[in-house]
Amino acid sequence: MKEAKAMAYVNMYGVLATLEKLCALDEEAKAVCAGLKKPVSLCFDVTDGPCCTFHFSKDGCSLSEGSYGCTCKMNFASPEKFNALIDDSKPGVPVKGVAQVLSFLLGPFTKLTDRLTKLLMPSEEDLKNRAFFEESTILTFYTVAGAISALANHDSISQQSALYTVDGDVQVAITDVCYATIRVRNHKFETIKEKPDTPRAIMEFKTIDLAFGLFNGTASTIAELCAGNIYMSGMISMVDNINRILDRVAQYLG
Repeated sequence: MKEAKAMAYVNMYGVLATLEKLCALDEEAKAVCAGLKKPVSLCFDVTDGPCCTFHFSKDGCSLSEGSYGCTCKMNFASPEKFNALIDDSKPGVPVKGVAQVLSFLLGPFTKLTDRLTKLLMPSEEDLKNRAFFEESTILTFYTVAGAISALANHDSISQQSALYTVDGDVQVAITDVCYATIRVRNHKFETIKEKPDTPRAIMEFKTIDLAFGLFNGTASTIAELCAGNIYMSGMISMVDNINRILDRVAQYLG
């Protein structure tokens, strides 16, 4: 069973947070940002859920927690209402910069989220293009990395794994392609989309094709471990707990 509050955090810190990488990697998204007449900082504030601001400019997108610095803001009365934005494109209630939030949502923001959806939920035809395939898999990697921390902190089942995870940084990666840090402090998780300086544990997938297979369920983790295509080192208990949380990620993002 998915929990609505945990799903809201997955949507914020997993799905929408990937807009940062989309705007940095994708040519279509870069063009949307380049066409902005002025910077826009859009806050989504969810009652009993997350509150984050997405800062868009010609240089791309960055995410910050809270509403500080937002130029426009949209409130959602519950996690369920926010999830409806992602699932059914149902907006919340504009409470700041009303004209700007509506024009931005219906214009550049929709173009960016439509492009993100196309990449995260690709058709078989799209995946025949190698460049698209690689970008799709990389963006899925960052979405999954964000969802790990969202669920570790807010999903009741994943929290059990978090309780048994010691402090430290876990390096998660597709070797030589993309890296993320899962930082654990007092059983709270944080995803940082860059390589850690001193990881306490490492889990790396050897190739983009392997990562794709693991993400969509066509590759066996055990078989690939035995074949040496998944590299693990350091405090293996940390990796084990993250793998348990990954099972929940698959249910939420599936």
